[in-house]
Amino acid sequence: MLLEVKNLHIQYAGTEMVHGISFSLDSGEVLSLVGESGSGKTSVIRAVLGCLPHEGRANEGEIIFSGVNMLKNTPKMWRDISGRNISMIFQDSGSMMNPIRTIGSQFVEYILEHSSMDPQKAEKEAKEMLDKMQLPNPDTIMDSFPFELSGGMRQRVGVAMAMFFRPQLLLADEPTSALDVTTQAQVVKELMKICREDGTAIILVTHNLGVATYMSDKIMVMQNGHVVEEGTSEAIIENPQANYTKELLHSVPQIGGMSYAS
Repeated sequence: MLLEVKNLHIQYAGTEMVHGISFSLDSGEVLSLVGESGSGKTSVIRAVLGCLPHEGRANEGEIIFSGVNMLKNTPKMWRDISGRNISMIFQDSGSMMNPIRTIGSQFVEYILEHSSMDPQKAEKEAKEMLDKMQLPNPDTIMDSFPFELSGGMRQRVGVAMAMFFRPQLLLADEPTSALDVTTQAQVVKELMKICREDGTAIILVTHNLGVATYMSDKIMVMQNGHVVEEGTSEAIIENPQANYTKELLHSVPQIGGMSYAS
């Protein structure tokens, strides 16, 4: 078992916001946490990565990654694991980048922070990863500033950086919600292809049950910090039990007359 989360409770400034969440994940498996803003899903993956905001803390439960209880980790252990073993993609990767530095300088710096690779090799392999994400002219991308790229291109760069070290676990926080529907589909397909090749497990956070169904082996639907329904993607899409899940299904977007869930 790659990851086990047991009875996880999360507080913010003393107020409990996530109530006893439990799940497990094997290598190569995809789990989606689905729910509206404020449901607690982002808090769960931030707890897994060890980056809850200052006022937030996991006050009860266990997060066991590769046999290690992460909640007992020192800051150095978190840093060693983050980026290589566990990586994260954010909603808008461009907002996480320095606007006055080129993509290439930031990508190479990221590689050097997490490895002993020499800069020339890091630059070469960064370009290869951009090419793998179907980005045209990697040399041009490396020399570009974040604002010079479209939202879809910036997000592909974010995926390329997150997947560079072939992490065992990828945490994806609304990775396509800032994109138009067609670009969403393209980025999702490219992300899934790379993860399948590398055997990377994914926890996807999304408000879109259609995207979750398309990408996931299993789904947990969250509302107000509680799990209201969980099961395989097929079971959730074909026979939802909770009224909240049914409402989410009704909001699935369409692409050319076909929904993600089709």
